[in-house]
Amino acid sequence: MTGPYDDEITTHSYISQRLRLHYVDWGNDGAPPLILLHGGMDHSRNWDWVARELRQDFHVIAPDLRGHGDSQWSADGNYQLHSHVYDLAQLIQEQKLAPVAIVGHSLGGNIALRYTGAYPETVSKIVAIEGLGLPPAMEAERAAMSVDERLRKWIDEQRSLSRRSPRHYGSLDEAIARMEEANPRLSPAQARHLTIHGINQNEDGTYSWKFDNYVRPFSPVGLTPDELHHLWSRITCPTLLIHGCESWASDPSEDGSLAYFRAARLAKFEGAGHWVHHDRLKPFVDEVKKFLLAGDSQAPDQPRTVIV
Repeated sequence: MTGPYDDEITTHSYISQRLRLHYVDWGNDGAPPLILLHGGMDHSRNWDWVARELRQDFHVIAPDLRGHGDSQWSADGNYQLHSHVYDLAQLIQEQKLAPVAIVGHSLGGNIALRYTGAYPETVSKIVAIEGLGLPPAMEAERAAMSVDERLRKWIDEQRSLSRRSPRHYGSLDEAIARMEEANPRLSPAQARHLTIHGINQNEDGTYSWKFDNYVRPFSPVGLTPDELHHLWSRITCPTLLIHGCESWASDPSEDGSLAYFRAARLAKFEGAGHWVHHDRLKPFVDEVKKFLLAGDSQAPDQPRTVIV
């Protein structure tokens, strides 16, 4: 299924842990590289509007995470965060992109921050849209569970997903309606674009989302909050954190997260939920472009937190 901007990109793939992972390339070879990382249950083409505004100044690459979009699904349902970080590391190494700028949303922001903490010398600038992970209250609730409880919960979720078939929509319009339900702030054009690039047509003529249902559960194991904060503290490049004032996600200026970053600035967008780059597209692009093109994102006279 085709849509706007298809004639402006090329599609490619690379190999990571035996998986063939897909990415779109907006051209402009020779310009500074910029990776756009989407969130969970999303796809690379959700960045099209942003990429089109940034392609004049950057060589923009937008990958599909494993199990998402046009990338392969993991045979064993493995979608641990460290595997996503490995995939990003492989893309940057194989395509020789370092030093690279990264913009990540939600899960993509989480992946990007972890990678940058591990390899700070390879990232020139980073923008994380609500990519700090679970709000502290949810993290505390999770930490209160014993490891055996977390493991049992995860196993139960995996078994439940093994019995779950992808949802089938009888028509494209039905799938678009589900997209609009997920984010009522989307314009009709946005909802249609995100849907046509996020679905496959089944043999019986119905439609299903491209992502693997096994991407849904949280891992029973992983980095502790202290370990995650350590990674954030290792990030040396200019950092822009973005928060939607009407989002479910925690505000980094209120939950203490901002303090763990050396050179981070926080931009809070009014009238925006979790998908800030969709809800306030033009102000978002203006803020990100200004940050990416600036020599220093945190001049001495700049406030650390701004409202947009």
